[in-house]
Amino acid sequence: MAGMVAAVKQNPFEIAQTQLDKAAKKLGLDAGVHAVLREPMRELHVSLPVKMDDGTIKVFKGFRVQYNDARGPNKGGIRFHPEETIDTVRALAAWMTWKCAVVDSPLGGGKGGVICNPKTMSTMELERLSRAYIDAIGRIIGPGKDIPAPDVYTTPQIMGWMMDEFSKLAGFYSPGVITGKPLSVGGSEGRGDATARGGAYTVREAAKNLGIDMNGATCAIQGFGNAGQFAALLNKQLYNMRIIAVSDTRGGVYSEDGLDPVALVDYKLRTGSVVNFPGTRPISNEDLLELSVDVLAPSALEGVITSSNASRIRAKIVEELANGPMTPEADDILYKKGIFVIPDFLCNAGGVTVSYFEWVQNVYGLYWEESEVHEKLDRKMTKAFRDVYDMARGHEVDMRTAAYMVAIQRVAEAMQVRGWV
Repeated sequence: MAGMVAAVKQNPFEIAQTQLDKAAKKLGLDAGVHAVLREPMRELHVSLPVKMDDGTIKVFKGFRVQYNDARGPNKGGIRFHPEETIDTVRALAAWMTWKCAVVDSPLGGGKGGVICNPKTMSTMELERLSRAYIDAIGRIIGPGKDIPAPDVYTTPQIMGWMMDEFSKLAGFYSPGVITGKPLSVGGSEGRGDATARGGAYTVREAAKNLGIDMNGATCAIQGFGNAGQFAALLNKQLYNMRIIAVSDTRGGVYSEDGLDPVALVDYKLRTGSVVNFPGTRPISNEDLLELSVDVLAPSALEGVITSSNASRIRAKIVEELANGPMTPEADDILYKKGIFVIPDFLCNAGGVTVSYFEWVQNVYGLYWEESEVHEKLDRKMTKAFRDVYDMARGHEVDMRTAAYMVAIQRVAEAMQVRGWV
C-alpha cells in the first residue's frame, strides 16, 4: 500500500501457524489435535466468468476456505481485492476460527476472496461478479454450513445481492446465509460500528487493568476506513480520548491538541483522504506508529509492525483493529518492552460477534433494538477480554498467546467431544 510501512511481508498463513504452534506448546496440546488445527479442513478454488459492460468476458479467480467447523457453522468475510492470495484467505479463516472461539460464539471459521479491483468496476459488473461467486460456492454455504459477511472492499449492498442469489438457488428466502446485509433484508442494528465498538470495550478493560485514565488519554489511528473512523468517533464519544493522529494510504495528519473526529470523518468522506485536514501538520504512516501515545490502533492491513520498527513503538496499549498487523517477532519485542497488545482476533471480534447476532435474529425472525445489540456486545467482549487476561496472568504469557490458548482449548474440546481426534 502506498505510503504504508515498507517491509518484506511474511506469508500470512505461516504467521498464523507460528502463532498457533506457540500456544499449542504452552498448552501441551496433543500432537494429533495440533496437526489438524494447523490446516484448513476444506477449501474451494473457483473461476468466475463475468460479462463486463463492454461485452467482453473476464475470468476472475475466487476462493472460499472453511478452516474448522467443530464448534458450529463456519463464519467469515468475503474480500474483493486485486492482491488477494489463497494464503491470506487461509490465514484469515484460521484467525476467524480463533476469533469465534475466543468470544465463545457457536461458530467455526471461514474466509473468502476474489482477485479483482472493485474500484475500477461498475455497479453492474460488481453485481454480476457477486452473483457469479455465490453461484460457484453456493453448494458449500448456507445458514447451517457457512455464513459469509463483508470484508475488504465488499459492502452491505454486495451482501444483499449475494443473499438474493443464494435464495434463488435454494428456492426460498434465506437471509441467514449471509450477514452484514442492509437492514431492509435482515441486517442487524449496530453492525456498522461493531468492530470498532468491540475494540473500544477491550481498550476500556485494558486501561482499567493498567491504571490508565481514559479521559484525555491520547490515541493514534493508522488506517482510516470503516474501523478506523468509528474507532476515532467512539474513543472520543465513549471515553473522551484525545485523537492526535490518523492516517490512510495517502498519508497522515497530526495535532497535539487533538482532532475533531466528526469533522475529520466528514472531511475523509468528502475528499477521499485525511491529508491536508485543516489545523494539522503532516505525518507519515511510519512516524504515526512510533508516536508516544496511550493507545495505538493499527486499523489497516497486515504486517505493519515488524521486527524492523517494533523497538520504536512507544504506545502503552496497541488496539489491533486490523487483522494480523503485527509479526510474531514484533510481538515478542513489544511484550518484552511491557507494551500491552490487545490481539486482533480478540480486539476486532466485535464485527463477527454482531454478525453472529444478525444470524441469530435471521434464524428466529425476531430483531433487536440497537441498544440491546450494544449491551449484548459489551457483555461478550468484556467476558472474552477477562478470559484471555486471566489466561495470560495464569500462564505468564502475552495476550496473543493467551487468546490462542483460550480459543484452541475450546476448539480442541469440541473436536474431541465429537470424536474427530
